[in-house]
Amino acid sequence: MARVQLALNVSDVDAAVEFYGKLFGVEPAKRRPGYANFAIDSPPLKLVLIENPDARGAGVAGALNHLGVEVESAEQVSAATARLAGAGLATAVEENTTCCYALQDKVWVDDPDGAPWEVYTVLADSDSARPGSTGSAADRLDSQEQGAGCCAPAAVVPAGAVDLLAAQPVSAGHCC
Repeated sequence: MARVQLALNVSDVDAAVEFYGKLFGVEPAKRRPGYANFAIDSPPLKLVLIENPDARGAGVAGALNHLGVEVESAEQVSAATARLAGAGLATAVEENTTCCYALQDKVWVDDPDGAPWEVYTVLADSDSARPGSTGSAADRLDSQEQGAGCCAPAAVVPAGAVDLLAAQPVSAGHCC
């Protein structure tokens, strides 16, 4: 089942888990320090909560961490990558990357205002993650270089980019 993912920065993950559990009437599917996710059947939603008080601020400012579409297989991620690149969007591909306490394959694109979207599949569970990246692809690259975390591509690569020396398509590499 494909479903939309909404990843939110929260100031207090415990309070957020309590609220969203009540709102959607479900318990988290995964809970780790500073992190939780809910796999909600109705409406079909993967809700990810990332404790990041500095990014969150007050009110709704800074609430959005990233958006995504969870798909069932790596083949669906590859098909989305081809479709997005074929449509002329700059993509960042990550394969076998550990992020948000899961081993994942994914492709990233930014909307016209810089909101990050990922199409991803979970390959396996993981005990490690560095959630908390925010901002544009360039900002996420800067924070990655400073060791700030995952849930963002290493770089967005223009559609169809080719390494002229290796005569190979270019991908962005791993986020974490």
